[in-house]
Amino acid sequence: MRISGIGIGRGVAVGVVARMSEPLGEPADVESDADPVEEYRRVERALRATAAELTERAGHADDEGREVLAAQALMAEDPAVIEDIESLIAEGKTAERAVFEAFRTFQRVLEPMGGYMAGRVADLRDVAQRAIARLRGVPMPGVPALDTPFVLVAHDLAPADTAMLDLEKVLAIVTRDGGPTSHTAILARSKGLVAVVGTADSDVLVNGSTVIVDAGAGQVVLDPAEAEIAAARAAGGRVHAVAPSSPGALKDGTRVALLANLGAPDEAADAVSLGAEGVGLLRTEFLYLDARQAPSVDLQRQRYTELLRAFGGKKVVVRVLDAGADKQLRFLGHTPEENPALGRRGIRALREHESVLRDQLSALAQAQNETDADLQVMAPMIADVDETRYFIELGREMGLAKVGITIEVPSCAVLADQVVPLCDFVSIGTNDLTQYTLAADRLLGSVAGYQDPWHPAVLRLVELVGDAGSAAGISVGVCGEAAADPLLAVVFVGLGVTDLSMSPTALAEVRETLAGVTLPEARSRAKAAVHATSAAGARAAAAAVLPRHRSR
Repeated sequence: MRISGIGIGRGVAVGVVARMSEPLGEPADVESDADPVEEYRRVERALRATAAELTERAGHADDEGREVLAAQALMAEDPAVIEDIESLIAEGKTAERAVFEAFRTFQRVLEPMGGYMAGRVADLRDVAQRAIARLRGVPMPGVPALDTPFVLVAHDLAPADTAMLDLEKVLAIVTRDGGPTSHTAILARSKGLVAVVGTADSDVLVNGSTVIVDAGAGQVVLDPAEAEIAAARAAGGRVHAVAPSSPGALKDGTRVALLANLGAPDEAADAVSLGAEGVGLLRTEFLYLDARQAPSVDLQRQRYTELLRAFGGKKVVVRVLDAGADKQLRFLGHTPEENPALGRRGIRALREHESVLRDQLSALAQAQNETDADLQVMAPMIADVDETRYFIELGREMGLAKVGITIEVPSCAVLADQVVPLCDFVSIGTNDLTQYTLAADRLLGSVAGYQDPWHPAVLRLVELVGDAGSAAGISVGVCGEAAADPLLAVVFVGLGVTDLSMSPTALAEVRETLAGVTLPEARSRAKAAVHATSAAGARAAAAAVLPRHRSR
């Protein structure tokens, strides 16, 4: 039996299934006969202990995991949630039921918002589960503690679980929920783990059964034949990132810049050690998200200069503040919206508060003048020519040498022949481009099957941008997580993409794959993919194109 999903990377692993234990059941909705004061004190102790546990785990996690776990610890002590719990207990609810209902209320508020906010629903659910387990005096459902290596199968993984995975024991991950940008997928990619997510039929995988997890094919093979097992073991498992000794290029010498996606200047050293030739996306939200007011120009200049000096002489693409949707900021006047992912986000919010944008551009221009890095600055969520022209002209007015846009709204890709010639460069954000093209929130497991950048509709939009970039003679980058898929990276190059930016740990594998194909071969794979009728068909078609052999 073969189970299909979304593969992360191209690794293959063979192992025995170990399932995560099922979540705790919903507490009974019965009237409590306990003292409300004592019930509330029990909740206080449980939430305090839960927050302490998450904080302790954060201390052992990497940068990304630390941030998520720290946010969860704050959720456990959120005054609004605690106030709701106290009210529910006063109404006669048990401690367990009050915790369940209070957190569920906040989950229901966040879920319709989509994007990042909807992704926090799983975090809230995990905090509630941990608190209820403490109230019941039972272990928290989690990753099995086994002495032998195993394939971990779960409905989904909470941040607290992913941050503490024993990579010596976990051979691969298979989840029922999630998409290519879920917590699980991001962890797998950053750790070089074999993973297949969004596998709707994974409930048939039982403890002790043998499986092959083939990320490249996006498949899990249940009870494989001996010959299949031997072939899978020969193919190898986890991909270990090794710093390359040469720049990214195709077999025929065609240069393809391989860059890193970074969330803060602190990540620069690791990216350099893993072979990043520069930065294809610096997300600047790290300066804003915890601030009650916009950071000063001087503070911004210092942090940008720090990063640019780490990549002296190399390309560094910085995206200005992408606020709104999942990142609500009061100093940008954000208020609740019915569908914030389609609301005042990105350039729309910045244009309404131009002083915030001007301060950021001023700081970037100063950092540019203090270093020798090739700074390139782009704006997010550009929809048309008007928004493109506005940002390009403002960036040049502020003294920036190279100004461009992120193409992640389908309208912008359709109008690529109009917007691209106005820019010094463009970069395609495949995460948002995919979710907007296919009307599928990238963090919702219920539509995970649509969240696939291999879909021909997405590839055809990339092709429009690639053609426009070639005609205008400017670089076209991809900075979404899709660039970390080695075969899809080849297809992107065949569609006219010149720069690929990804998680640093994916660089070595992508570089190796690109070195094995020529530009005509990449174009052949791209042509086969865009003429397919589905994401799975595009992936299969690209993989089926055989290398061309020159006659002697």
